[in-house]
Order: sequence, then structure tokens, then C-alpha cells
Amino acid sequence: MDRLETLEIFTAVAEEGSFVAAARRMRRSPAAVTRAVAALENRLNTRLLNRTTRAVALTESGSRYLEGCRRALGEFDALERSAASEQTEPRGSLTVTAPEMFGRLHVLPIAQSFLAQHGALRISLLLLDRVVSLVDEGVDVAVRIAHLPDSSLRAIHVGDVRRVVCASPRYLAARGTPRTPKDLASHDVITVLGAAPAGERRPQMGSRLTVNTMQAALDAAIANGGIVRVFSYQAAAHEAAGDLTRILRDHEPAPVPIHVIHPAGRHLPTKARLFIEHSVTVLRAKFGHAAS
Repeated sequence: MDRLETLEIFTAVAEEGSFVAAARRMRRSPAAVTRAVAALENRLNTRLLNRTTRAVALTESGSRYLEGCRRALGEFDALERSAASEQTEPRGSLTVTAPEMFGRLHVLPIAQSFLAQHGALRISLLLLDRVVSLVDEGVDVAVRIAHLPDSSLRAIHVGDVRRVVCASPRYLAARGTPRTPKDLASHDVITVLGAAPAGERRPQMGSRLTVNTMQAALDAAIANGGIVRVFSYQAAAHEAAGDLTRILRDHEPAPVPIHVIHPAGRHLPTKARLFIEHSVTVLRAKFGHAAS
């Protein structure tokens, strides 16, 4: 019999003033209840109850011990209620990471809408253009745009994007539109440091301008600075506005998958599970069809 159950039995005996009544309340035999209280007194080396043939009464030590038992049982009940509440309403903090531009455009709105639904939750959103170790860096959920290697992480595929080549309409009007990747050799090209994953084939593009952020590359292309290779989601708004024109469509590589990932584990915290479900729903609605 564990100590918590012993406290419950002693409290029942003290409140009922009877071993028999306490046994009925605890759904145990009177003998088991009597043994539990006797074992408790032996462990504490003090008498908690005075027993007569008619009644059971608390000793002075027993009265003090009963107060402590009630406090301890009350705190335990509160702890269980808190844990049960956590299973239905997320609370505490959640750490999420995503690539910088994708996170700003698509994951930040997801985080904000999720916070609006769950007032007891806090989110730390880390927008980083590097691979973050979820376990080592204490991250609960990540969004990655890549072909993932085998690992202990759980990954949910939510859609795909493409790597596309773009330039401003004015640049193309002045310099002509490339028809094949080889034509890029005679054009001004803007490249981004570390933009392509290791092992991915790039089109044969020399470079007149190299920058270290995708936003800077897009800004340069929009300002008629040359041709840039970006993800389709990065260029989409600029294409729609007429600031960029997509070229070399017939030479684009295969789509790159978008995954929502989290550390493998049997018991996923409610806050992470609900955020993942929300993210998967939103991202699949945007990217779940074949990348165009």
C-alpha cells in the first residue's frame, strides 16, 4: 500500500470516527483499514488514534497529523486537476522554429492565430536559416523545407515548393529572356550564400552580385539588378504584383517538400500536439497541392 493511500485511509478513519465506516468509504475490509493505520503509527512511532470499543478519537498528535494529511491530499488533488486541465487546454511555453522568410510569411500568422485561441500559452518563434537541433536546443516543433534524412524525428509532409528563376520585367526587356540554363552565362546573376542544400544541382549561373539573405536578393532583382533563383513561395507575391517574372519553367528541378517535425515520443504534450494539428491544417491548405 503506498503512502498516499495510507494518508487517505487515516483521514477517512479520523473523519468517520470508525474503522468500519472508513472501510465502507474506502471500499476496503475493516481489517485492511486497521492494519494500514497500525502500520502508519508504527512508522511514525506515535499514537494517532485512541481506540475504545465504541469509538475512535484523535490524539493530539493525530489532530496535527490530520491537518497535514488534508493539506497534502488537497495539494495532490490540485496537482491532478492541473494535469488534467493541461490535457484539454494548452498552457506554458512552446518553442517553434522555421526558416526566416517562410516563418515570417507563413508560420508567424499560424503562431498568432494559435495564441488568439489559447490565452494560457506563450510561443517563442525562432526564425533561422540553419538546421536547428530540436533536442539539443529545446525546440518543440519545427518547419523545414528539405528532403529529410532518416532520423528519430517525426515528420508530417504538408506540401511542396519549387526552386524558381526570376527577374524583373524591365531587366528581361533590356537583356532578353533566357530560354535554357546555358543562356544565364550572358546575364547578370544574383546569388545567395548557402541558398541551395548540399547535393542539389544548381543551374549553371555565374554571379555578379552575392548577398547573404534571400530578401536582399529579391530586392536586387526587383530593382532590375539581374536574375535570381528563389523558392516559389518567396517570389509568389512579387510575381502577382508584376515585379518579377518567372523564367526557365521547363528546367525547374523537382519540388522540395515542406515538413512539420517534432521529436519522437510516446506522450506528445497537448500544446505541441494542438499546434502541430493547427499548423498542418493551415499549411496543407496553402501548399498541399502539387507545387506550381
